[in-house]
Amino acid sequence: MRSFDYNKLAEQKWPTDILNLVAKIHERKGRQDMFISQKPVELDRLTEIAKIQSTEASNRIEGIVTTGARMKQLFEEKTTPRNRDENEIMGYRDVLNTIHESSEYIPIRPSYILQLHRDLLRRAGASHAGSFKNIQNYINETRTDGTSVTRFIPVTPNETPAAMDALCEAYEQALAKERIDALILIPCFIADFLCIHPFNDGNGRMSRLLTLLLLYKNGYGVGKYISIEKQIEKTKDRYYDVLETVNVGWHEGKNNTVPFIRYMLKVILACYTEFENRVALMGKAGVGSTAYDIVKKYVEERVGRFTGAEVAAHCPSIGRSSALAALKRLTDEGKIIKQGAGRSTYYIRADSIS
Repeated sequence: MRSFDYNKLAEQKWPTDILNLVAKIHERKGRQDMFISQKPVELDRLTEIAKIQSTEASNRIEGIVTTGARMKQLFEEKTTPRNRDENEIMGYRDVLNTIHESSEYIPIRPSYILQLHRDLLRRAGASHAGSFKNIQNYINETRTDGTSVTRFIPVTPNETPAAMDALCEAYEQALAKERIDALILIPCFIADFLCIHPFNDGNGRMSRLLTLLLLYKNGYGVGKYISIEKQIEKTKDRYYDVLETVNVGWHEGKNNTVPFIRYMLKVILACYTEFENRVALMGKAGVGSTAYDIVKKYVEERVGRFTGAEVAAHCPSIGRSSALAALKRLTDEGKIIKQGAGRSTYYIRADSIS
């Protein structure tokens, strides 16, 4: 069985860009911590938006979807799930809430990972919820001609419990020695988790939930305010490309984790950058600014098309209805132009058209 020794990471020579990404995240984390301590109340709406975006994006990566209207109703508990997809979506929300509220009380142990998996799939009534896989799974690739080929075979069901024990123990030991930065250690853990592929179903969603949990436990709380899962979904093709490189030579301990580490660091840094952009927008609007003032400021700095949902997400100090009302006023004033209809509606700045 594959062994895990993260202590070797401390001896590895890291590319300059990896070290620069780590340094930039440390810097952004410090600024975020300062803002949170000064204005915690102003970030409540960011948290609610991030929860919805994280749940929607992580499930959508796996092809589990519902409409935006249904998602909003489900989160506001104004309706109940009506199919398996919606039950799985709500299961993700349940685990997300647990991590947001109690990350410090969730040890990185197989028994706790199993409980999170149980909660992820319990609403859907999956018989394998909270259990390691009992059948061999495969990582398959669909070729351009439609044929499928097995690209990677994870560990066997019989080996999975021992592999998960070894993985969690290796992570905790390396973390305790403090010889390797957690920002490098976390992607390595996630990459190995995905190569073990410990569950019959839910491995991808669990990997993203565990990423959030590990970041939380190491003091990187940006996922509370900005959806890490949404950032991954936006770069989904690259996400799958780097995961392919992680598989190669994994069973022999010769795989290359650097591309995945680089990818995840860029995702985390992008989330911190997005957080600062949204906080800056709050400050630029000024004390006592109206919803119209805030949306107008956002529009003036926006390049290209944008949607009402994007405006609401980037202007967290106001409600969605206020944001849409401000967009209507700006449209009526001729400052922006509305295009499309229904769910395809978007806006552009009037001065962008020559």
